[in-house]
Amino acid sequence: MPKDPICGMTVNADNAIKVIMDSQEYFFCSIGCKDKFIQQNKVKDVRVCMPLAGKPFFKNKLFIISAAVIILLLLSFYIPSLSVFRKAFLDYLRVIWWAVLLGLFLGGIIDYYVPREYISKFLSKRSSGTILNAVFLGFLMSACSHGILALSIQLHKKGASNPAIVSFLLASPWANIPITIMLIGFFGFKGLLIIISAILIAINTGLIFLFLEKKGLIEKNKNIVEVGEDFSIIKDIRLRARGYRLSIDTVINDMRGVWRGTRDLANMVLWWIILGIFIASLAGAYIPTHFFHKFMGPTLVGLLVTLGLATIIEVCSEGSSPLAFEVYKQTGAIGNSFTFLMAGVVTDYTEIRLLWTIVGRRVALWLPVVTVPQVIVLGYIFNKFIK
Repeated sequence: MPKDPICGMTVNADNAIKVIMDSQEYFFCSIGCKDKFIQQNKVKDVRVCMPLAGKPFFKNKLFIISAAVIILLLLSFYIPSLSVFRKAFLDYLRVIWWAVLLGLFLGGIIDYYVPREYISKFLSKRSSGTILNAVFLGFLMSACSHGILALSIQLHKKGASNPAIVSFLLASPWANIPITIMLIGFFGFKGLLIIISAILIAINTGLIFLFLEKKGLIEKNKNIVEVGEDFSIIKDIRLRARGYRLSIDTVINDMRGVWRGTRDLANMVLWWIILGIFIASLAGAYIPTHFFHKFMGPTLVGLLVTLGLATIIEVCSEGSSPLAFEVYKQTGAIGNSFTFLMAGVVTDYTEIRLLWTIVGRRVALWLPVVTVPQVIVLGYIFNKFIK
């Protein structure tokens, strides 16, 4: 099946928008991606073929997942056993709704305002500096892992290298400024240790992915734009600013552009996020609390159990931080808390599935292979030496 050259999504050629340019066919998942492709290539001699019938709304994945969740929530008012699921789902939703919306909105802004050349300039080179840039950018982001997903996919579309995307995705949820403050409040200096360890894992993983990309073991981002060494972002911004004329029409046009970017991004990632919350809510509602205390002790087996549980119940950094602290209070195992926090990011089904679908299958498969051993080793060391 062909891939959309703008967002990288696999599309069905029979239902996709087709553009014929220079006798070559390109397929697109949305009108927004089609328009962006034509604009970026700066050509007018193209032939656009729209599908005869649009995809029925009831076949839209976002509609299907949302409808299933809404039906279960409504049934929970009549089926007592589902009430705990409703409470867990709404609790998760209260914690992350703002981060998801913020991530989608910032993604829309990046999509409309930030040229691909800017991202390629800082986040596409095969160097350790690129990885450090990605980690630093992740540290500045104040959104949870599911909000960061939207930004990560947008950076991928704009031309960031796949190693940089992975480092950004790993650094942000646990190394951003609000979580730094929250974890230090919970764990004291041990919270700072968790943050530093998260940054080190993000950097180390990015460097390993650079090696994997060099050896051809992971996909390369086809959205990268070649940018000359003499290209200056500051000069380009000044040039664009001088040509910008503020008016009601330009403001409306800008708002429409940001909305289109936000909408297209939501269609790609939001249904995965809802599915992730749904699975996590089921686990949080129906796995007994005493199971955590009994099987998550400061041992290697406890670490592995923690790893497995974090894989299915992690939803966001803000929501998981108190639960990680509860694990620490009950078991005294700081390594388990660290594993719970980090493993939820590196093994989260939503993140891996999105990487698989949009960034690359080999990138998605290598993510847990590279990161999980680091998390387990550090967690074991923490349990042994940090009391």
